[in-house]
Amino acid sequence: MADAPGFPPTLRSPIDMDSGITHVALVVRDVEASIAFYTRFAGMRVIHQREAQGDIEEVVWMTDFTRPFALVLIASTKLHDTPVGPFGHLGVACASRAEVDRAADAARELGILRSPPKDSGPPTGYWTYLADPDGNTLELSHGQEIAFTVKDAQRL
Repeated sequence: MADAPGFPPTLRSPIDMDSGITHVALVVRDVEASIAFYTRFAGMRVIHQREAQGDIEEVVWMTDFTRPFALVLIASTKLHDTPVGPFGHLGVACASRAEVDRAADAARELGILRSPPKDSGPPTGYWTYLADPDGNTLELSHGQEIAFTVKDAQRL
């Protein structure tokens, strides 16, 4: 297999091995509510789920299949963690401004809209903030230039 453009020659492609950032883990109280939230608003699916022991009842890995990255949900009623946010957040790129608007409208109806859609121009783009069931913030955006910025930085 040829080396993937933009990746060091030691890596054959971005999905051949774990390298770099691989996951973010969140402690959640109601794993089913969190799965439903991240499925609906981040387009993720469960790829691994198992019962655990001790203070952790269950572990769930979710992904959107766009890169080798997982959101890990740690179900626990005993562990207490601070939420990510209200400004700190997980960011998910959407295919269009309309998709951001639809998600914001749905979040508003559910009472979980943290910030209505706003156009901040390049490189930030059009974005909105939602609250997940545990108070973590999810940003949905369109037009952020992260991929372009990363590619440009690799050329330096």
